[in-house]
Amino acid sequence: MYVATMKLPIIIQGGMGAGVSNWKLAQAVSSLGQLGTVSGTALDQILARRLQDGDPGGHLRRSLSRFPFPKMAQRVLDAYFVPGGKAAGEPYQKPAMFERIPPRELTELCIVANFIEVDLAREGHSNPVAMNYLEKIQLPHLPSIYGAMLAGVGYIVMGAGIPLKIPQVIECFVNHDSASYPLHVTGADDIVMTFDPREYMEIKLPPLARPHFFAIVASSTLAMTLLKKTNDHVDGFIIEGPTAGGHNAPPRGKLQLDDAGEPVYGERDVVDLAKFRSLERPFWLAGGYGSAEKLREALENGAAGIQVGTAFAYCSESGLREDYKQAVLAKVARGDVEVYTDPLASPTGFPFKIVQLEGTLSDPAIFEQRARICDLGFLREAYQTADGTIDYRCSGEPVSIYLHKGGAIEDTKGRKCICNALLAAIGYQQVRKGNRIEPGIVTSGNDLSGIRRFVPENGGVYYAADVVTNLLRGVTEACLS
Repeated sequence: MYVATMKLPIIIQGGMGAGVSNWKLAQAVSSLGQLGTVSGTALDQILARRLQDGDPGGHLRRSLSRFPFPKMAQRVLDAYFVPGGKAAGEPYQKPAMFERIPPRELTELCIVANFIEVDLAREGHSNPVAMNYLEKIQLPHLPSIYGAMLAGVGYIVMGAGIPLKIPQVIECFVNHDSASYPLHVTGADDIVMTFDPREYMEIKLPPLARPHFFAIVASSTLAMTLLKKTNDHVDGFIIEGPTAGGHNAPPRGKLQLDDAGEPVYGERDVVDLAKFRSLERPFWLAGGYGSAEKLREALENGAAGIQVGTAFAYCSESGLREDYKQAVLAKVARGDVEVYTDPLASPTGFPFKIVQLEGTLSDPAIFEQRARICDLGFLREAYQTADGTIDYRCSGEPVSIYLHKGGAIEDTKGRKCICNALLAAIGYQQVRKGNRIEPGIVTSGNDLSGIRRFVPENGGVYYAADVVTNLLRGVTEACLS
């Protein structure tokens, strides 16, 4: 439940992509006294690939030495660690895809992966860090949250859905009690997932610290619903507008597209800040607020601060591939960078912002050349089959397979494999038969061109500290008084 005296950050660094908001970025931001955030998306797959690359620097193994269940840690190392790294051009060994009842080894990998990301982000300072999850990616929720809490995560942040049951899950895990979470299954009701920490604990542990819970919302109506149905167990809100990067909430009402094919947002999508102020919860504004002027505006409107993603995505500490960073920064410098809100790309059905960048899935030719495959499955849809069992399908998988599973042909149009593309964007691209390499995809907010304010005149490299210093310029004294 919200504690009015808790210290609030002015800047929340957004949880971006799969591994863009990595532990290094979160550590840098939290070290500066703001709230660093790690992305919880696909951490099991990311950890497996980092270990197969040989764990450069030994960071993962250093964190694993602090993991409370050493036998579990050793099983993960035995399964994936390759001393010196796998051979160039060799494909990554791939863990299983999540299902309602996942294999034990996948659950253990997920717990360990979430622990490591938070644990490393907390190194070297005493400030809290946050973990960001997408509600749409439901299958890994329970072991993910438990792993993050084992590492002492300070905040759980969740959007892309309605996370009504997350506060209850957190309360259960404080005392290592079993927790359940509802799984949305097309054609079925009352399907739940259950996770009992005691089935995985090797030693008895004291109660865990309860992290604060922030919900990412796009309307005051959703915020009020969350407060009502969670018995006020929401500690704050991040109000994310349609100009933010990644997945956006669809426009309210009937979907309309402009001449470029992008969703049209109207007056119904404008957030009523007066209603948020009446909820007596701190809130942060996100989506186009990555400047000192917009921070000042947010504070004047009653916000506790802002959430910023895009500005941090291209700084030195982020996990985005260096070649992608420099290519985008060059486009920004030339003034020809473009972000397209694609209503079709994501299998979730949510609009997804894509930077138009040569050599990535934003190029229609590259998209058409890529063979459709779904072998990571984070955005799969669970559905009930004719015989009453639960199966999974993705509108980005081969069309014939999707149709065989009862999917509609119109849902496959323009769908991209966001899962594989996001891993490729952070340097963990899979190698396919014929030495084909998975292309990446880059997502950013509409204010991408605005990151030039953080880039020094003599080059294209800047740091998280440059972003924080620039954003706080002229408002620090007022905020601290």
